[in-house]
Amino acid sequence: MADESPLIRSLRAAVAAAPGDVPLRLHFAELLLSDGRNDEAVAEAAVALQHAPGDADARALMMRAMGVPPVTTPVEKPVEKPVEKPVEKPVETPPDTSGAARPSFDWDAAEQQVQDLVGPRFLEDPQAADGEGAAGDAAAWDVDAPGSVRLADVGGMEEVKDRLEAAFLAPMRNPELRRLYGKSLRGGLLLYGPPGCGKTFIARAVAGELGANFLTVSLSDVLDMWIGASEKNIHDIFETARRQAPCVVFLDELDALGAKRSRTHHSGLRNVVNQLLTELDGIASGAGNEGVFVLAATNVPWDVDIALRRPGRLDRTLLVLPPDATARESILRYHLRERPIEAVDLGKLVKATEDFSGADLAHVCETAAEAALLDSARSGSVRLITTKDLLGAAKQIKPSTEPWFAAARNVAMFANEGGLYDDLLAHLKRKRKL
Repeated sequence: MADESPLIRSLRAAVAAAPGDVPLRLHFAELLLSDGRNDEAVAEAAVALQHAPGDADARALMMRAMGVPPVTTPVEKPVEKPVEKPVEKPVETPPDTSGAARPSFDWDAAEQQVQDLVGPRFLEDPQAADGEGAAGDAAAWDVDAPGSVRLADVGGMEEVKDRLEAAFLAPMRNPELRRLYGKSLRGGLLLYGPPGCGKTFIARAVAGELGANFLTVSLSDVLDMWIGASEKNIHDIFETARRQAPCVVFLDELDALGAKRSRTHHSGLRNVVNQLLTELDGIASGAGNEGVFVLAATNVPWDVDIALRRPGRLDRTLLVLPPDATARESILRYHLRERPIEAVDLGKLVKATEDFSGADLAHVCETAAEAALLDSARSGSVRLITTKDLLGAAKQIKPSTEPWFAAARNVAMFANEGGLYDDLLAHLKRKRKL
């Protein structure tokens, strides 16, 4: 307002910056009251009571601003009653038959006497354990602290690491260059590829490289039976990430959360996609998404709403292929590290498991261990896991990536609008699968 004093303007800005500071808000309300702005003082006192229900100073200030006379000697009244004749007086007074008005009970004085003894029986926000409303919502979502997983812990997959470094990590690690080129501290990246190839692990590694908190979101975290609750869950998740920035929000199975609205018949799911678009733009928050990095994973990117992939949202796409030879060797070593093995030829096993996903490789080790265990149980003597067991298991198991590539082949050939799947097309050509 133009006629505000500099002190009022400064305090208004301070209260806006710290909305939960009740003493500061009450000081601001006192100043407004002394300046004759009673309505504004009442509003500030009401907000203070929302943050601190039952606060005596806030209640007294609100009564003064509303012109209600203060309560006189509320504490001394019960002490004086036994000295006078407190019991006989009410008995002699006729009940309601006389028609005379009885003195009203001083509820405010009684509340002030017991407020230190009896706290509020119910929280204003059922989800907040500390009664602070939105600040308590962070506890509703599991935010993992910066982990120790780095890209160096991802075996092989050098092409994926190089693309992550060039498109995502390098601008974030170099603040001077980022400022020089006007690169904002935010980002969106879509990981896609066959199931079981380590997209979630790579997302955790990116969070570790950035030293950021990690928040995983799936469809079950969002969907709710009540109208509007799913959209609120999306908003609360991003508000939590903004408060915990720097934070990586990992949207798992994006095709379920952000399915194409043209194919969605249920209005609730369309509203979830609309809310997700709003949060990715940072419109709902005045501060935007600075320090919030959004990573998403899907096996079927062609089922994701195209609006989610426009520039400024999940505009960078990275194909995560089945692990290469170096990665397969690392994965096999990991799954065999605590099993009784004997002279295992990892070179032969790596060659026999081409196009196997990480989950397939774990299944190979499990199947080989099962065969050795059954032999040991039959013979009564322990038999170690051999190369023969592992190669036999690899022959029994078909790579789970084959059906995915069969479906992706048609998309890459006939629905590659704008070159979205050029990297997939190049891989299929290298593998002679076209």
